[in-house]
Amino acid sequence: MSKFYVTCAIPYVNAPPHVGHALEFVQGDVITRYHALLGEETKLLSGGDENALKNVQAADLAGVPVKEFIDTNTQNFFDLTKALNCRFDVWQKGSDKKHHFVSSQKLWELCKKDIFKKSYEGLYCTGCEQFYTKDELDENGECFEHPGKKLEMVKEENYFFRLSTYRDQLIKLISDDTIKIIPDFRKNEMLSFLKQPLRDISVSRSNERAKNWGVPVPGDDTQRMYVWFDALNIYQSGIGFGWDEKQYEKWWPADVHVIGKGITRFHAIYWPAFLLSAGLKLPKSIFVHGYFTVNGQKMSKSVGNVIDPFALIEKYGADPLRYYLLREIPSAADGDFSERRFKELYNSDLANGLGNLVARVAKLAEGFNFPPNSSIKFISEIHTTNGAKSTLYKQAFENYQFDEVLKLIWSDIKVADQYINEKQPWKLEGIKREEIIKVGVDAIRYIAIQLQPFLPAISQKIISQFKGPKIKAAAPLFPRIT
Repeated sequence: MSKFYVTCAIPYVNAPPHVGHALEFVQGDVITRYHALLGEETKLLSGGDENALKNVQAADLAGVPVKEFIDTNTQNFFDLTKALNCRFDVWQKGSDKKHHFVSSQKLWELCKKDIFKKSYEGLYCTGCEQFYTKDELDENGECFEHPGKKLEMVKEENYFFRLSTYRDQLIKLISDDTIKIIPDFRKNEMLSFLKQPLRDISVSRSNERAKNWGVPVPGDDTQRMYVWFDALNIYQSGIGFGWDEKQYEKWWPADVHVIGKGITRFHAIYWPAFLLSAGLKLPKSIFVHGYFTVNGQKMSKSVGNVIDPFALIEKYGADPLRYYLLREIPSAADGDFSERRFKELYNSDLANGLGNLVARVAKLAEGFNFPPNSSIKFISEIHTTNGAKSTLYKQAFENYQFDEVLKLIWSDIKVADQYINEKQPWKLEGIKREEIIKVGVDAIRYIAIQLQPFLPAISQKIISQFKGPKIKAAAPLFPRIT
């Protein structure tokens, strides 16, 4: 059995999760479920990015010990994955000394030939956990990712990594898709960045600035590892690197890293360079998604538009939220969230579309016997482009165009609904009535299978309801909302 290993970015745990985090968790889960349906052995990983300076600062501000603070927030993120019905196999904490510290120190030792110490002074964005030069900032001298936040001038002696050594290799690896970056325009952004000389990067910070928090640098008790060096390694430490080599050899390299656009450089340039230095295998692909706005505005605590995903799930359910995130938000571009649009999509696509079709066919099917393993005749009987449709579905999924896949499925729902309307089985009797209803039953079985990665709970309800031989009407899958 072949394997497919998916990772989601490791979120900072300086604050509770918001609805933007839900997007990436759901995307990772959908990819994993899809490959499981293909018969592959899968693993899905994320965890807590717990060693960042911003976590230490947030804990100080809250007046809570750092360990207690990060444990609480990391658990909140993991609870969100469960509430969203995302099946994470590994949730690796950055503060795990038994596995993650050991693994990250091993990576450091393997990269040691490219690590050197020097004094440095520069502008540091705590939000990005990165040094910037003035030409990388906006016209106000602020980070593009965190406008309005003043950068800190930091001067200290740190360890640096010879990133510049790997520029030519990185250009080749990205150009020839050895590391495939999806979508293509993100690949082009990275190649454009690599046209300029690469600067060596800091990979440690002083204990004083780190407040003795994070992974200690091997052989130097005055330094802690730079958060990105250890956080990226969670993709390896969570599957055994440095502590279970058999498991690590089975799962590494990652088949896809699922990340947001703001951290593409870390994953497409810094991370492969660390792995090249260490002599380790490279991730096969990187899927880069866009950002969220809320009612047309950037999500921000100061604006007061940060949306609690737990509240949405409590109010509407996990699968409706999953549907909105996957159908309404373009997979690789920025998208907007509004509760008004959420309700519109819920009522039109879920209640009136899928829910209504399931309800009417189940009602029509009562009183008949349908074999549990009836062949799927939906596409061959009422959709004449079976081969083309399957190819489109596969191509869209391989490019992580979840919105396009769902459009294809909903076109099937529409065709099935039209078929029932045109044939009017309620006006027929006997075998003619049964044959038409059977096509509707097979259509729903087919649709439910296609929906499994996207709406796992609802699809399972449909599969159970329509498994046969007796099919019965049930409560609406999606009661209309106002």
